[in-house]
Amino acid sequence: MSLVETLCNRLAAKEPVSVIGGNTKAFLAGRLKDEPVSMREHTGIINYEPTELVLTAKSGTTLQEIESCLSEARQMLPFEPPRFGDQSTLGGVMASGLSGPRRMHLGSARDCVLGVRLINGLGQHLKFGGEVMKNVAGYDLSRLSVGAFGTLGILTEISVKVLPIPEKEQTQVLQCNQAEALDMLIQIGRRPYPVSAASWIGGALYIRLSGAASGVESAALAIGGDTLNDAGQFWSSLRDMTAPEFNPVGEWLWRISVAPTTPTNTLDAFCFDWAGGQRWITTPPNDLSPFELAARLGGHATCFARDRESGTGMQPLEPGILRLNQRVKEAMDPHGLINRGRLLEEAH
Repeated sequence: MSLVETLCNRLAAKEPVSVIGGNTKAFLAGRLKDEPVSMREHTGIINYEPTELVLTAKSGTTLQEIESCLSEARQMLPFEPPRFGDQSTLGGVMASGLSGPRRMHLGSARDCVLGVRLINGLGQHLKFGGEVMKNVAGYDLSRLSVGAFGTLGILTEISVKVLPIPEKEQTQVLQCNQAEALDMLIQIGRRPYPVSAASWIGGALYIRLSGAASGVESAALAIGGDTLNDAGQFWSSLRDMTAPEFNPVGEWLWRISVAPTTPTNTLDAFCFDWAGGQRWITTPPNDLSPFELAARLGGHATCFARDRESGTGMQPLEPGILRLNQRVKEAMDPHGLINRGRLLEEAH
């Protein structure tokens, strides 16, 4: 009996089921109440048509395998997903809904999903969406599954759009404080420059340019600053949060998602990404004040602390939105059997 069949049977029998991918993001959301089943054996690329810009793979397929396959055709996943380890899977990426530095340019993980197959709480193996970029059947359920941490159903197959790798990429570095960096990005945003990522950290603004060689070189000259030689390593360290600043000793790491124009004097961050839309701060352990701060700024906070033992680490939802989320959960998993403890059930 296959893993999918086993999971369907367990849920049909009203047995609680928790699943994980490569377990590289276990520190996010709430702690699972049940012993998890790994989806890593459910692996493999099902269909890939470079000319159609679509890839379909089983949820346990690692990002390494997918990106290796794409690179042969000089293509990539547009949302530049964080890895957090070699075992990171496509299912885990979609379940967590995380996106990398290129999100500001090409969209999020949710924007790139075209369709999914999943097992709902009744043990039914369902399909939503498709493999065609213009297909809108089941569009909402496919997107709702992204960032749901597996609570709406166990992802088994995922179709995503892919894009060509840019002809040239170059990163310019400008020394400045955070407020100056945001002002510069406002000015740069008024120009037709091919900016694919913009981040500030360590007293410097990093601007990545991607596209045709002539356009990149022209924009780099106009923006100025110094050209970063090890740009690939820098963006990888930002994407996977391996830079020292993201690993504070004895403190909790938080991501604050806000409008890019949010003033720096209202949010003291050690780093921003997505041209200011994603800010990173640290607090003492068990300090939940970032939730209040994010709400006051019209955004939301997520705790990335690896030593957090309780709660979901997610921004508390307003009553109306919470009830809407609960209704979707009840429709997909009426008995509350899948990934118990991940979302909605625990204090934030």
